[in-house]
Amino acid sequence: MTTKPQNLDMPVPLRLCMDGRMLVSAGGTGVSSYARQLQCAHEEISADRLLLSDRPDLNDSAATPLGRPGRWLRALAPGVREADPVDGADRMLVAPDVFRVAQVYFDVHRRPLRVRLPGPPGIMHWTYPVPLVVVGWRNLYTVHDVIPLIHPDLTHINGPRYRRLLGRLAECAERFIAVSDTARGEIVQTIGCPSDFVIDCSLAVDAAPADPRDLPPAIVPGRFLLVCGTVEKRKNLARVLDAYRQSGVAMPLIVAGPDGWGADELLRQIGNTPGVIRLPYLDRAAMRALIGHARALIMPSLAEGFGLPVAEAMALGTPVVTSDRGALAETAGGAALAVDPQDIAGLATALRRLASDDALYAALASAGQANAARFTPARFAERLTRAYAMVMAGAS
Repeated sequence: MTTKPQNLDMPVPLRLCMDGRMLVSAGGTGVSSYARQLQCAHEEISADRLLLSDRPDLNDSAATPLGRPGRWLRALAPGVREADPVDGADRMLVAPDVFRVAQVYFDVHRRPLRVRLPGPPGIMHWTYPVPLVVVGWRNLYTVHDVIPLIHPDLTHINGPRYRRLLGRLAECAERFIAVSDTARGEIVQTIGCPSDFVIDCSLAVDAAPADPRDLPPAIVPGRFLLVCGTVEKRKNLARVLDAYRQSGVAMPLIVAGPDGWGADELLRQIGNTPGVIRLPYLDRAAMRALIGHARALIMPSLAEGFGLPVAEAMALGTPVVTSDRGALAETAGGAALAVDPQDIAGLATALRRLASDDALYAALASAGQANAARFTPARFAERLTRAYAMVMAGAS
């Protein structure tokens, strides 16, 4: 049950729209989870809300058949694209293939693609820095992190292009939205914008109990350690594997998530580490079951914008081992076993302690649940409402 956000002096009845780009997947990626929570928050905040999509059916991948040559042809044409209502879906607006066309348009024209929505203007909240702008609306862009700009060795994303995109979006945005104060500070420092241009709204996590029946076969609740997320260098998995080998912990270490950039070497190390169970991309229910029924979540990442699994684990009563710095330390709020992410011996000690110390397990589970109260859907909706009120008041 959620609580309606308090009256925060919204200056006018608020019209909201968000993009549906990341709602096409039922998976557990951080940005997909953010989009789902943003949609839920909009339902709490306003009765006048819209969803901008590139297809009438979010789950119909065949509805965007242009292919890259077709997108290039559409992208060459200047001018505003129109989004039209969908018959039988009064809150849905569709501009065919617009998200992919916008990427090509930006490469060709070096500016965001303009889109026009029917009806009176409001706030357009983009869930990610996509090169699109709605004409006449107050455009907000959630910038989850600037890792490609400050840690280019940890990502395959084209840093110069990303910097150019953020610069162009800053020219047409009312504000950027960040998901942590750490990310907010990094965005301000990296792109050189005024400090009040970026608003930290954090995000929300689902605290509903995870059903153990959703666990993958042969996984015993409470008898495994968990690493979840994309298998890539940024997640610090190589050091986690070294620490696990050094720790002597008997319970298995599950590594769950899709293969990412540079995964080949990490997969080789996984295969050479006894006790590690590799699980591929899982649906949302199975991933929540793993997080909710692990002995501990292990997430000493090298860089994050927020660290959603940390907050999710805490909300579900699962103790956490995480980094002692950056956004992860902010999200953990002192309620995790914090380690230097480059200290393999320290990480091995943390794994041993959590695997064997029931008193520590109980203390961290309790502290984590208290900390996770910062990330309820109601509080997320309140933070967004304040941000929207600020934007509308500044525009009036």
